Amino acid sequence: QVQLVESGGGLVQAGGSLRLSCAASGRTFSNYAMAWFRQAPGKERETVAIIRWNGHNSYYADFVKGRFTISRDGANNTVLLQMNSLKPEDTAVYYCAASIAGGLDPSKYDYWGQGTQVTVSS
Repeated sequence: QVQLVESGGGLVQAGGSLRLSCAASGRTFSNYAMAWFRQAPGKERETVAIIRWNGHNSYYADFVKGRFTISRDGANNTVLLQMNSLKPEDTAVYYCAASIAGGLDPSKYDYWGQGTQVTVSS
């Protein structure tokens, strides 16, 4: 059974940092793209960052470039999202997802975690 389990969310002041983790299990993800999406209340789900599990290619949305870093820890089957210089507009539920196809379209992602809440206070 495939599972993606996020952790690391919480409440932080503007300018602060959080590190999200996504523990992946249940299959081999070596051919998968791993992504972080987020969804704020009343808004559509949006792509934050993507990384190929077996490569170094990565993608960042413009609104997080220079502030967020996506990486993977192969030894622990974990995908990380380091978030620095957080802003109130980063407040959302953050989801980890996996897809063979990859890309920006959430509908192309086969597996999803349950989400973790990130709240940034001003």
